[in-house]
Amino acid sequence: MKRLVKVSSVFIILTGFFIFWMSSTALADEPPPSRQDILRGARLYDNWFAALDVAPPPGDMPIWSRQSTNTRSGPDTWRCSECHGWDYGGAGGAYASGSHTTGFPDVLRLSTDLQMRDIVAHLQGANDPGHDFSAYLDESSMLQLAAFLKYGAIDDALYIDPLSLQVIAADLERGRALYLSTCRRCHGEDGRSILFRSEGIDEYLGSLANRDPWRFLHRTRFGVAGTDMPIGYDLNWTAEDGRDVLAFAQSLPTGGEIAVSEDYQPVDSTQGEAPAGPADDVLSGILTGIAAFTGAVGYAVLFIGGFLLLGFLVVLLLGRRK
Repeated sequence: MKRLVKVSSVFIILTGFFIFWMSSTALADEPPPSRQDILRGARLYDNWFAALDVAPPPGDMPIWSRQSTNTRSGPDTWRCSECHGWDYGGAGGAYASGSHTTGFPDVLRLSTDLQMRDIVAHLQGANDPGHDFSAYLDESSMLQLAAFLKYGAIDDALYIDPLSLQVIAADLERGRALYLSTCRRCHGEDGRSILFRSEGIDEYLGSLANRDPWRFLHRTRFGVAGTDMPIGYDLNWTAEDGRDVLAFAQSLPTGGEIAVSEDYQPVDSTQGEAPAGPADDVLSGILTGIAAFTGAVGYAVLFIGGFLLLGFLVVLLLGRRK
């Protein structure tokens, strides 16, 4: 009996070391990305062709035809957030309903279970040929986009009420101080120095912050592809700082009388070149990648289970010989 206990103990210890070695090796394969990589990836998510200063691909993104609820076409269909939302939640987030609905997956949740190289594989069409961006994004850009999704995306459900779209538990005075010290120089004290055109609507910053708070947070943190503006990521703002600035922006005038000179050209916030607007489309194939990920996990479980079963049989045979 003592021999059986000793053999079992040795086997358990070896199994523990084996599992630890496997997990540590997997983690060692992927060093954490730099802050600049995450920032670049966030702008690629916003609008990758603006960030790369290239023309958008012609026509619609290949998998766009798999949905019929979002009637947009052309360049918008190639942008990440038009499929997955500014909250990165896809069908489970802010775009679960409304004109932006596509039914495409929640990349915020999916990315937590994937490594960057797995996300890159999705972008290369490993699991869905229709989601292959190899002709448009080099591997460095794909890694940066993966870095953002894995390490930079924030769950804004913690900060925005999904029904009222108002900020949860904000420090309005802190938001005001941050806005006045950083944002006022361009947007003005009342947020009306820049007139935005978004989806055919002319609006000021206050209106945009109330109508699409998730987009506001993304671009406050990471900026707008193709533009130069102060951003929270470079200013070391916390997620709570961004939340407070959003809360103050929601208190600004929302429009009403929009009186501007005849030669004034509103900023088109639906395009990546302008300060504030929708986003791009790059990660829809992750949904099909779930199967691949699940399969990989299944193989790992089967392998470790088989190893444990083999050890158990060895221990059992040694015990009987005793």
